Amino acid sequence: MLNQLGSRGMERLDVTACREARPYRAREYLGRVLWSLATPLFRLSPRPLFGWRRLLLRAFGARIGRDAHVYPSARIYLPWTLTLGEQASIGEWALIYNLGPVIVGDRATISHRAHLCAGTHDYRDPALPLLRLPIEIGPQAWVCADAFVGPGRRVGEGAIVGAAAVVVADVPDWQIVSGNPARIIKQRVLRCRDEEENE
Repeated sequence: MLNQLGSRGMERLDVTACREARPYRAREYLGRVLWSLATPLFRLSPRPLFGWRRLLLRAFGARIGRDAHVYPSARIYLPWTLTLGEQASIGEWALIYNLGPVIVGDRATISHRAHLCAGTHDYRDPALPLLRLPIEIGPQAWVCADAFVGPGRRVGEGAIVGAAAVVVADVPDWQIVSGNPARIIKQRVLRCRDEEENE
């Protein structure tokens, strides 16, 4: 019961209420079943068939930009809450747990085994209701291998989340963050190709 007190005088978690909750509309439950049936068509597609995977994701409501690349081992939890910009990329074994909306900007990269987690529970409520909080990855940003971006976070334009970093606060534009929790380590500066050729 919600008013039962735990060992420290706190209310006990109502696990039964959490398990019995139905946080999705009926249409979403149907969509999840259909997507699970279609997932083999996505995951077993040959690696170069990016166009086929774009088509399949769009058929399930994803907004996918021109020449976006999603690799076959990437896991997209709910396609209809995904927006992927032009020339953006989701790498091998990336997990897009997009209970809430996930927006990946133009030319942004989500590297292999990165995890974008747009769902959590309200730990303050004994019934632990589901929270579906959005994630935004700005244009030209890069979420490196094994990094984690938490619910409700924004990674700014051109920012880099270093390998295995844990993002629990917004990342400003054009900054590089690293560590757990992720902290700014330097500013990202793009070099012009003309400068490189003249060196």
